[in-house]
Amino acid sequence: MTETSPLLAEIKKLIKSSGPIPVWRYMELCLMHPQHGYYLSKDPLGREGDFITAPEVSQMFGELLGLWAASVWKAIDSPPLLRLIEIGPGRGTLMADALRALRVLPPLYQALSIHLVEVNPVLRDKQKSALSGSRNITWHDTIDDVPDGPSVIFANEYFDVLPIHQAVKAENGWHERTVELDDSGKLAFGVASNPIPRFDVLLPSWVRAAPVGAVFEWRPDAEIMRIASRVRDQEGAALIIDYGHVRSDAGDTLQAIARHSFADPLENPGQADVTAHVDFQALVRATEDLGAGVHGPVPQGDFLKRLGIETRAVNLMAKATREASEDVASALKRLVGGGRSGMGQMFKVLGISEPNLTTLAGFADETPEDKAEAKTS
Repeated sequence: MTETSPLLAEIKKLIKSSGPIPVWRYMELCLMHPQHGYYLSKDPLGREGDFITAPEVSQMFGELLGLWAASVWKAIDSPPLLRLIEIGPGRGTLMADALRALRVLPPLYQALSIHLVEVNPVLRDKQKSALSGSRNITWHDTIDDVPDGPSVIFANEYFDVLPIHQAVKAENGWHERTVELDDSGKLAFGVASNPIPRFDVLLPSWVRAAPVGAVFEWRPDAEIMRIASRVRDQEGAALIIDYGHVRSDAGDTLQAIARHSFADPLENPGQADVTAHVDFQALVRATEDLGAGVHGPVPQGDFLKRLGIETRAVNLMAKATREASEDVASALKRLVGGGRSGMGQMFKVLGISEPNLTTLAGFADETPEDKAEAKTS
């Protein structure tokens, strides 16, 4: 391995001085190191970057999420102020497309106060450019900085980059997985010498039964609790969209993506996107424990179809050139389709709401118009 990453030398120095570091700390350094962190130093998106997110695939994604926000606004009795919040807004593409769709509803558009939670200065500049024609936009470092009030929150491909803990099962219990230096001085995975006390009691029975050598991953509940407690107490709803699994289970999903290809997560830290699958069952459990409403999770393909993405695609293709029509059809297939190239099954959508909102658009076989008026008495 060649040391092309300036962060690599710092991590090696840290390990030599303090010993092996937990996987969560390694991931945190890779992504958020103040000088060399992946998400603080570059624009990772698009064909020239390392990966493409759903908003970059097609305008349809953001437009439909905008209409979803409108259905929530109507369901909470159309308050005169609605905070539209996006956590990890990328280049601002999703928000720009959502706002374009919302301009057809002047009362709602005038009620919007837009808040982007972003720490990357490079991406903040791109968001300002993408949203240059929009009003009432404020940037924040955390969602805790967003003022109170009724809210609709989007978190698309945000949770997968939150650092994970990993534990490895041994004969005498589960041990925290670490990153250490091997005999040749390269980064390698290891395990802490002592087992995690009483870790078994926290695990589902099927995970406890996993064989020796199995890996279990978890994230702290702090981020989902911030979102869930906000919509529980202040009216509104949130969408969590990410790739992951609907049931907590054993498995090592830590991965790195660079230039649209998988890479070794221990090679060139800070130069690749290091992520792990989202455990949606854990998100649901934390949300329910707080008393917020839970909707889903459902596959992204089903969610977008219920919002009318196929009709939107037909309308776009009717007004487009043949080449543009083919692009729309390809984007539709990628957003809702399955298989290795499709996002429709691997990506899940979780809705979180105030307890009184028992239905949300996209989580049952109804249109956004049907859902917009649905609210419990």
